Amino acid sequence: MGGVSANLDGPAAYPASARHLDFAGAVRRGLRGAMVCHCRISLRRLPVNGSREALFSFAQAVVDRSRPNPLVVCPNPFYQIYEGAALLAGATPVYINTLAANDFELDLASIADSTWADTQLIYVCSPGNPTGKVMSLSTWQKLFELSDRFGFVIASDECYSEIYFEEDQPPLGALSAAAQLGRHDYKNLLMFSSLSKRSNVPGMRSGFVAGDAALLEKFLLYRTYHGSAMNPVVQAASIVAWNDEAHVIENRRLYAEKFAAVTPLVSSHLPCKLPDAGFYLWARTPMADTDFARDLYHQQNVVVLPGSYLAREHDGINPGAGFVRIALVPSLEDCLDAARRIQTFCSSL
Repeated sequence: MGGVSANLDGPAAYPASARHLDFAGAVRRGLRGAMVCHCRISLRRLPVNGSREALFSFAQAVVDRSRPNPLVVCPNPFYQIYEGAALLAGATPVYINTLAANDFELDLASIADSTWADTQLIYVCSPGNPTGKVMSLSTWQKLFELSDRFGFVIASDECYSEIYFEEDQPPLGALSAAAQLGRHDYKNLLMFSSLSKRSNVPGMRSGFVAGDAALLEKFLLYRTYHGSAMNPVVQAASIVAWNDEAHVIENRRLYAEKFAAVTPLVSSHLPCKLPDAGFYLWARTPMADTDFARDLYHQQNVVVLPGSYLAREHDGINPGAGFVRIALVPSLEDCLDAARRIQTFCSSL
């Protein structure tokens, strides 16, 4: 922690909105590691106060509300920041239902060309929250082709990208997909990441954005007015975290251990499967998800999130209804205890 203590005088001056050189170097090493292993060293990066802050503020920077009918597309279920960012940017959210029947794929063909023509921004999340689905190279290619055709920007939320199960099989990210497809300018593409899940430090509020240099220049201009430059002490701590892979590998090992122990117990009563990546089980409930979550908490003191709370009704359905999101964040012992309590509750139904 000497690197952090040596920077305690940082708060004596206003921090710069643009990247700190040591921070940029640490992130570059992370980019060339498991997360986006095919990216060039010259890739532009910008420090942000966690991915949530950046995902929200980015919409404010890129949505042009002077254009008629500005639209922002997002998956459904989804991280609620996407919707709020769209609304406060003066845009209308458009949803793509991700359904179990389609293995939670992002069905880009479900959006009409007339809708894409008004779309200015799309949020994608891979590995997905809550399903854990990782987008395939063919899906990325289709999305890039649509972006080229209609001119919209892609914001790829990859905060779960370093929680996966096989060390030699990291999930495919947006920047890796672009590089594999020869898109080395990363046109109209930004990737958002953070230390929150990678290093289990959500309270530190530290992340970065990388991708299209022109988009980053526009975003940086906005951020100089937004007043969201990263605290120098946080930057110093972040450098330590980004430079260390040992704790990340151990974090993955612990999550893999929990999934191996807990998934069979939960799936014996609630249909679910090991996600592609991330730390959630997306489990189907035998009753209304809100009733299930309420009664489970009341009877067994176990908290799960009703899936319908993560989604909006679209095309006549709420795609989160009938599911609950189970987070395997606590210790193995606590996760096993919760899984057994879920079994006991389900057996009583």
